[in-house]
Amino acid sequence: MRKLSKALVMGIAILSMAAMTQFVWTDIAAACGVGQSGGGDYVPQRRDSSGFLARKSAVSEDQAREIVSGYVKRLNPDLEIGKVTDNGGFYEVEVVDAGNEIVQLLGVDKRSGRLILLN
Repeated sequence: MRKLSKALVMGIAILSMAAMTQFVWTDIAAACGVGQSGGGDYVPQRRDSSGFLARKSAVSEDQAREIVSGYVKRLNPDLEIGKVTDNGGFYEVEVVDAGNEIVQLLGVDKRSGRLILLN
């Protein structure tokens, strides 16, 4: 009787671990979308129809302003975009409040269009 109960407990443990790998681990991997950090809606991403980064020209200063403006307007419509400066591989964009005080500095990568938190 003892051997039977030990085998039964071991079988249940193995089945429950197998079930966890099927349901828990796949949910964690799919939480943000396969191959996406933060999900497809987390930051503005320039993607083509295949899902990979599109091979497009570098982001211009006006495009960087539009990317940050869209991001900021979704979070807080009272904030505005200040100066945009070229900083090598990315554009540095100031987010200012109504009193023209800098609230946040964001960067926009020139190659991918992704947002970078600078401070």
